Amino acid sequence: MRLVQVTIPAGKRDALLSVLDDEGIDYVVTDETSGREYVGVVYFPIPTVAVEPVLESLREVGIDDQAYTVILTAETVVSRKFDQLKEKYEEDQGSDDRIAREELQARAEDLASSLPTYVVMTVVSAVIATAGLLLDSPATVVGSMVIAPLIGPAMAAAVGSVVNDDELFARGVRMQALGGLLAIVSAAAFAALVNGLNLVPASLDPATIGQVRERLNPDFLSLAVALGSGIAGAVSLTTGVSSALVGVMIAVALVPPAATVGIGIAYGSPVMAVSSGVLVVVNLLSINLAALGVLWYAGYRPAGLFHEDNARAATIRRVAALAGIILLLSAFLGGVTYDTYQTSAVESDIEGEVAGLFADDGAYPDLTAFETVVSFEPRDPVFLLHDASSVVVTVGVPPGGETAGLTAAIEREVSAVVDADTEVEVRYVSYERA
Repeated sequence: MRLVQVTIPAGKRDALLSVLDDEGIDYVVTDETSGREYVGVVYFPIPTVAVEPVLESLREVGIDDQAYTVILTAETVVSRKFDQLKEKYEEDQGSDDRIAREELQARAEDLASSLPTYVVMTVVSAVIATAGLLLDSPATVVGSMVIAPLIGPAMAAAVGSVVNDDELFARGVRMQALGGLLAIVSAAAFAALVNGLNLVPASLDPATIGQVRERLNPDFLSLAVALGSGIAGAVSLTTGVSSALVGVMIAVALVPPAATVGIGIAYGSPVMAVSSGVLVVVNLLSINLAALGVLWYAGYRPAGLFHEDNARAATIRRVAALAGIILLLSAFLGGVTYDTYQTSAVESDIEGEVAGLFADDGAYPDLTAFETVVSFEPRDPVFLLHDASSVVVTVGVPPGGETAGLTAAIEREVSAVVDADTEVEVRYVSYERA
């Protein structure tokens, strides 16, 4: 619920109080003695969902932006009449937690922190994320997400678009672009420093690190994470609940991939930088697209028919542009998704063919296939797709086990699935059962 305080302009007292009486709202009026153009101040508690329609009604009788309006959060209102008012607006509006447009703009502006704070927190977050990736430490990577201030600019851009606030929209876009660039540059500089000071092994290949490898092959599931983050961010904004946890989710989609781009630049890996860079762009655009859609669907519009038409046109243009770019970049995600499916199928087929040799009705029933490892390498020049480069089979040999011809048999089975040039290695391990 909210406590609203409105200054009453000269000549508007009766019109304002008449609106409140018609709505069945309890109010208290005090005289204004400052000698300015106001004759009084009216205070009234109303349900959260009633703030926007009541302020619209006041605008219709001439209580415009020249009057001071303050909206405060009220903890408790003890009044039978207020309970009736709450039931009325919940029935009319269909929701009991949707905040007013004015509150939405104020929250979006608050979330978009000041530039110095935003720069410092973004750089620190990117550096911590880079350290976590190089250490292969999930806890450190998660910690970097907690402090990333990335939810504010995304929500500011979406809110600015739907309420026709060009200044807020432009600020959100600028801060998102600056944040992405800062995160990549900071990560690249830190990774280069770590490598130059030999704080990590000189032979380290970042692509072999588990936390880094997760960001190198983005597929359509990554798109679902970004869209879900944008939806959650917009919902948390419109309901007035804390956005801290949602901010972490948005950072999940942006900070580690941006840090991976920086690592790729520092280690001179174009493949790493490009694949992770595409993931950053797709996630960023998807978050904005989802937030725009949720806010527009929730019914947020600017005041005035002319402004609403402008906001509708601008929002449609921006949604179309975002969707078009995401669709274009989704070809990359589709390629990765297809490659993931193909490599999984190849790996499964090879394991199945090899396992058949050691089945009860196979050629070597007395031996045991302990492990079959299939390695893949990028297909040049299409680095999105991978071909099997080697197959390593570890075979358990009991006392008296016969292995003659096994390597050739495994090679034949592998060649039935992949190219004959694939390297096949068989490792024998002697074992006994007690």
